[in-house]
Amino acid sequence: MESSHLSGHEAVLHDQCESILQVSGEFSLLSQNSKEVLVEEEEDDLISEDEASISEFEEEDEIGNKEDYVQTEDIAGLEPNKENEKKDELCTEMEFSSDEAAYIAYKKYGGSHGFNVRKQRRKKIKEKVVRLLYVCSKQGYRKEHTVKKSYSQPITRCGCNAHMTCYLQKSGKYKIVSFEPNHNHDLVRTPMKHLLKGNREISVSQKQHASDADMSGISAKATVEMMSREVGGRANLGFLEKDYRNYIYRKRMAKMEKGDAGAVLEYFQKKKEDNSSFFYSMQLDEDDMITNIFWADDRSISDFNRFGDVVCFDTTYKTNEYDRPFAPFVGVNHHKQTIVFGAALLYDETTESYKWLFETFLGAMSGKQPKTILTDQCAAMANAIMKVFPETKQRLCVWHIYQNAAKKLSHIFHGVEQFAMDLSKCVYDHEEEEDWLFAWSDMLKKHNLTENKWLKNLFELREKWAMVYGRHTFTADMVSTQRSESMNNILKKYLKRSYDLLCFFEHYERVLEDRRYKELIADFNMMHTSPVLSATVEMLQHAEEVYTPEVFSLFQKQYTVIGDYVAKKVSKSEMVYEYKVSFRGVAREHLVNYDATNEKIHCSCMKFSFAGILCRHALKVLDKKNVRRIPSAYILNRWSKEAKARSISYYHSERHSETVKQSIGRRYSHICRTFREIASVAADHIELTLCANEFAFQLLKKLEEKKKELLRTSDVELVEEEKEEEEENEDEEVTNARGIKRKASLGRSKKKKVGPHGRYLSVLETKNRRISKALSSATAKKKLSFQVLNNIIFLIVYDFMSNGHLNVN
Repeated sequence: MESSHLSGHEAVLHDQCESILQVSGEFSLLSQNSKEVLVEEEEDDLISEDEASISEFEEEDEIGNKEDYVQTEDIAGLEPNKENEKKDELCTEMEFSSDEAAYIAYKKYGGSHGFNVRKQRRKKIKEKVVRLLYVCSKQGYRKEHTVKKSYSQPITRCGCNAHMTCYLQKSGKYKIVSFEPNHNHDLVRTPMKHLLKGNREISVSQKQHASDADMSGISAKATVEMMSREVGGRANLGFLEKDYRNYIYRKRMAKMEKGDAGAVLEYFQKKKEDNSSFFYSMQLDEDDMITNIFWADDRSISDFNRFGDVVCFDTTYKTNEYDRPFAPFVGVNHHKQTIVFGAALLYDETTESYKWLFETFLGAMSGKQPKTILTDQCAAMANAIMKVFPETKQRLCVWHIYQNAAKKLSHIFHGVEQFAMDLSKCVYDHEEEEDWLFAWSDMLKKHNLTENKWLKNLFELREKWAMVYGRHTFTADMVSTQRSESMNNILKKYLKRSYDLLCFFEHYERVLEDRRYKELIADFNMMHTSPVLSATVEMLQHAEEVYTPEVFSLFQKQYTVIGDYVAKKVSKSEMVYEYKVSFRGVAREHLVNYDATNEKIHCSCMKFSFAGILCRHALKVLDKKNVRRIPSAYILNRWSKEAKARSISYYHSERHSETVKQSIGRRYSHICRTFREIASVAADHIELTLCANEFAFQLLKKLEEKKKELLRTSDVELVEEEKEEEEENEDEEVTNARGIKRKASLGRSKKKKVGPHGRYLSVLETKNRRISKALSSATAKKKLSFQVLNNIIFLIVYDFMSNGHLNVN
């Protein structure tokens, strides 16, 4: 539908211009003997439109708003005179309902004949425009600048005398009294006419299309190319890529007219209006400057109620122009996918800021505290957690511990003595504290690190990172904050450092949509597919019925290896059995207790306590005791298919009635889907194409007539709606924020590199120094790449989660 509108844009505008032309023989209000004083408003006739467009984002020089005019002009009341019905032609004695109607007609005339138009002069009497002069853009000559400039624009003026002059009549209309159609230069021919400014305009639907593309992170070049393909080439598009970039830029600037604070506050208030369950909070300092911001939508709050037992919190990601720590609260859903519970932008990383954030988060989640929170090693954060979340267990991010070890102990961590493996054993591979203390001491002695300060500090925090102290703490199978790390990788795809705060919030919404759509796909696959069982046994069949596919896969890996384990009964007391379970040929044993009266089972590896699924040792004993189904006490609801027992209300498609009430862009997209089906059928045969074309023109004509009727009655309705909005806004309580608080930068900018003589380095110099430094560093010292480190940690974690201990070999 849009493509047909675009390709027929000239025809539609021509009809509008014809409808506002009317021939009349009335005399002008102005005569040669008039003694009234004329107030003349003269535009600068020494600088052309093209010369003025030095900046790519220069605003247009037309007076008035064309879009507003087209929407409010009473077109239906003006009919063209049959004597002047010739297409796109103007002549003296023609009349127009307003000065803007005259300008549109002359601009249309110029666009069809191959020249640009400029408003030259207007004369007023008592604030009323009585004389208009429109000229060819090549009218006049360029004035030479007295001061020589370092740049020069091509000359566009050549003294062309083509023009149109209109006078105000007693009837209130404007009549052409002087018209010169001849030019002293070549006119633009058809293949290039679409480049004329008079033929370039982005329609309302195209603007919405452009806004949607910008919000989706699609580049301007890709968007223009896609839109031009839809209409059969750039000549039919109606605008240039430069016009598109100008529109996006102006739109962003318009949003930021109230400043960062005003734009952010308006954004949150709009989200609150759309959904009353949306939560946001901003902390102001004594100067009413915004310091910290937290927000969460209703879906995030709902997800926290279901899966908020474990939260990963990480502030290492910074990606906005304020260089503020971005702190998302993330977790894991029943599909083992990362979900977001809320997010914050912090001014700094102090105890006060963290305390405010955690208290705000607690209020948004109705006072529910997480069982476990995985964080980085930060003293200020730890203090705030102790004060606000007294019932929550804090676990340190093992990922960051490895990162810090690689930096602090690089000479050993990257060596050949397997320090990384020894450290991993201390992290994961012990069930008794005494064994762990011995292994830690042995590691320090082996690598001569007994006096290392960083390891001493790490030892003091051992209860927060060593598994021997944390096996009883539920972490939803997340032994490190890799969820936060993976979330950071996701954010980098959507967010850029150059974004202002408003853009940051808008693009953050894309992150949420992406994660939630992946959950929708997982729900769909769970409903319509079933995982393959490694063996047709009742235990696996029961697990497949209750667990989501991802969790079932983890359970099945534990169950399929029980044949390689041996269970030896150690003791029996009434109905309570004790077994020692070991892998064939390995001395290490795990103690398993089983109570047959209530089917309670406990393993010394405590996998169920921290992961929420039974381990291979417990499953071996259950199999030996002929238990064929998973005891109900060991099926966590958070891992089951019924974890989110709901209709898919968050993903339902919009109904027809709801779509009609949406914005112009939504309505445009809805109609495009319908007409795309029509176009696909019509393109099958020439007869179908001709038929569709005929009906399309009939429909277009009816829509134009309907639009004219709506324009007559829309003014009253718009006024009433504006009054209602003003009354609602008066009742709202608005936060009195003066701005976003920025960190004061003392001395030289940290972002700029300084040379040996204290001079700021250019971009090229910085790049060259970086390259030479990297080359010299690479030859002097062999470093372990980040990717290799990732692989090592992944293998270590995977081995631990699969076996319950590390494989020494």
